[in-house]
Amino acid sequence: MIASRLLLSMAVLGLASACGRSASAQDPKPDPGPPGAAKGQAPKEGGRGGPRGPRPVPKPGPTPLPILPALPTLDDPSFYAEANVPHGKVERATYRNHEGKEKRMHVYLPPGYEADADARYPVLYLNHGGGEDDAKWTSTARQGGHAQFILDNLIAAGKAKPMIVVMPNTGGIASPNPPKPGEDDACSLEFLKGIIPHVESHYRAKPGRENRALAGLSMGGFVVMNTGLAHLDTFGELYVYSSGYFPDRVAAFEENFEAVLDDPRTNEELLRVPFYMAQGETDIALKNGQAVMAVINKHGVRNFWVLSTGGHEWANWRRYLHQTAQVMFPEDRKR
Repeated sequence: MIASRLLLSMAVLGLASACGRSASAQDPKPDPGPPGAAKGQAPKEGGRGGPRGPRPVPKPGPTPLPILPALPTLDDPSFYAEANVPHGKVERATYRNHEGKEKRMHVYLPPGYEADADARYPVLYLNHGGGEDDAKWTSTARQGGHAQFILDNLIAAGKAKPMIVVMPNTGGIASPNPPKPGEDDACSLEFLKGIIPHVESHYRAKPGRENRALAGLSMGGFVVMNTGLAHLDTFGELYVYSSGYFPDRVAAFEENFEAVLDDPRTNEELLRVPFYMAQGETDIALKNGQAVMAVINKHGVRNFWVLSTGGHEWANWRRYLHQTAQVMFPEDRKR
């Protein structure tokens, strides 16, 4: 009897030992580190190793990363109301473009512009949508931009820098087609040879790419991508409201802008604020914008992607301007 119990105990102990060894064999093994690393050697600076070697750590951009403010609610009119604050001035200006045609633009001059003759200002070039013109962004109708009051209120609250806002008429020259490298479309030529030279010779605009931002809604978003991405030597900030290339043009966008999207300088030196795109959840341009952002993300370009309530409408475009004006024209990073 004693011998039988002894044999049974030994069998139980043996089974437990075997089960313990089996369980330990399934435990995760320690990370061996990058291929070729010596035992116990820490991974080299630059990221964890992988099948393709160490991944580099991204470098910071040229300015401190801004905190993107929250959008007002869709039905909030207070941020674009004509409030009891110092007001800027909106004027109509005409210029002659590179083809000799006389063109019109609306220009917002911030409060204090006329009082201080020595002050110079950065410039936001703000583009309208299809079927509209240069007057739409300052229209105070329900389907209008109220841009002057949005800027007045933000500047008075210290939430936006005083800036000149130039609203040109790009009807008939804005294109939904991404241009090939080195081939400027008609709208880019309008900006480079007509609009910007006129503004910087007739207004106290600060020169240089760090003082120029480009924004636009719907069709105007094509202007931002076509002209802005092709000329990061001219514009330092790009803001796209409710836009994106049509499905049959996304491949051309990636091919034509691949060199720009893959250039490390795009993140590290050129885009002073991450590339911005906003869409409404019921926006007719939502899927187009998502396809563009998939390319932007694929190539590692830093960006702000904003999904809001609402659709393809002024209630959103006013909110997007209000949000983005608060992060425009940041100071250089202290090095």
